[in-house]
Amino acid sequence: MVKIKTKAEISLMRGSGRISAHALKKMIKSIKAGISGLDLEKIAEDEIKRLGGQSAFKKVPGYKWTTCITLNDQVVHGIPTDIEIKKGDVVSVDLGAIYKGWYSDCAWSVVVDGDNEKKMFVNVGQQALWEGIKKAVAGNKIGDISSAIQSRVEGAGYSVVRTLVGHGVGKNLHEDPEVPGFGVKGQGLTLQKGMSLAIEVIYTKGKPDVVTDSDGWTILSEDGSLGGLFEMTVIVGKSQAEVLTDWRKV
Repeated sequence: MVKIKTKAEISLMRGSGRISAHALKKMIKSIKAGISGLDLEKIAEDEIKRLGGQSAFKKVPGYKWTTCITLNDQVVHGIPTDIEIKKGDVVSVDLGAIYKGWYSDCAWSVVVDGDNEKKMFVNVGQQALWEGIKKAVAGNKIGDISSAIQSRVEGAGYSVVRTLVGHGVGKNLHEDPEVPGFGVKGQGLTLQKGMSLAIEVIYTKGKPDVVTDSDGWTILSEDGSLGGLFEMTVIVGKSQAEVLTDWRKV
């Protein structure tokens, strides 16, 4: 069941979103050749704690980390390790925070001194995210968000992963409704003001098929192509969405 958030609940979600945004910003600004996933994990964990939040991902049964960090052909759910990031790597960082019982979720991909082809791949995912968020307006359909993401990603010659989707977020990390990165404009659930969504762009440079690594968590592209991930927590508005986790504005 999809829950419409009250003004008081949205206020608390803003607090959660700010914490996630600050932690994501610190991670993004720290990504460079020579830093490890575990280094980035500590940066995020320390920032969330400093701001009075808790790790959302540590509430996921069996998961022991504050972040998911993926490199190159890894797409989502990568476990932070001591492997050092290298020049040319595509790095995706994903995290969530809890504030007074309310969740937020966000992710971003960057390329470390990479070539123009990799930069273009990452830029397309970012563009697709914002184009999807523009459609998170009362009266639109879930399919309007999905179609906007799919059109941008696939229009550039890349693939949206079909088995992984965005989702509602609020009192839980994952709530209804599902928000796929692919779909048909004008179809699906009607959006209402006050819905809270984690809109995600999960895509690959090659084919959309993915596999799970032997660690039981990390999901990789089946063909070994680059993976990308962008995600923001938003509140559906009357004329435009409110983005709670925009790290560029904190």
